[in-house]
Amino acid sequence: MKPAYWARSAHKWIGLVVGLQALLWMISGVYMTVVPLEIIHGDHLAHVRGTPLQVAAARIEPAALQQRFPGLTSLKLKTLLGREVYEVRQGKRLSLVDAHTGAQISPLKEADALELAKATYQGDATVRAVEWVTRAPQEVASRPAPMWAVHFDDRGQTTLYFSPDSGELLARRHSLWRWFDFLWMFHIMDYDTRSDVNNSLLRVAAISGLLFALSGAWLLFYSFRRRSAA
Repeated sequence: MKPAYWARSAHKWIGLVVGLQALLWMISGVYMTVVPLEIIHGDHLAHVRGTPLQVAAARIEPAALQQRFPGLTSLKLKTLLGREVYEVRQGKRLSLVDAHTGAQISPLKEADALELAKATYQGDATVRAVEWVTRAPQEVASRPAPMWAVHFDDRGQTTLYFSPDSGELLARRHSLWRWFDFLWMFHIMDYDTRSDVNNSLLRVAAISGLLFALSGAWLLFYSFRRRSAA
């Protein structure tokens, strides 16, 4: 067969693949443009409200905590569920201690996570389930497990994730965020969680684009040559 036939066939099929990816880029780009980033982040769904610290309050001395928690690297006074607590850090380990009684309150129990979620959630939906997560799902894969997941029965299927060690709101997840994450995968061609596979896919995409351009250039050259011969 003539080289022009192979160039035409290659250009057509490679163009189909490249065109499909280009379509996915456009669809995902439109979604990212239309839906504001603040909505994706879920700022409207959950907000952490701080309670002012008591000015004149008798608290446990930091020196006593240093003796109780050997290797203490940092100490932070904050409010949690209306009570003053110390966030004690020993390297990578976190603990919560009541600032007045000295009682350790971490890891937080299910009732604490539920109360935190209700205080943080900005909607009016009820809680559908409270889940103890020992292996982080894909939507919060970068967050440290274990964690508490509180699911709300709203239109967006909102889930709030809390740290059992610090009470921190780790993530807000809802339907619009999940769609964003799904389309973002197509937008950046992140089709596999393994970096080596993704690198291979990117190389294939680059080679495909190069072959598409070369086959198009050949067809253009062939077209001009035929006209000259005629």
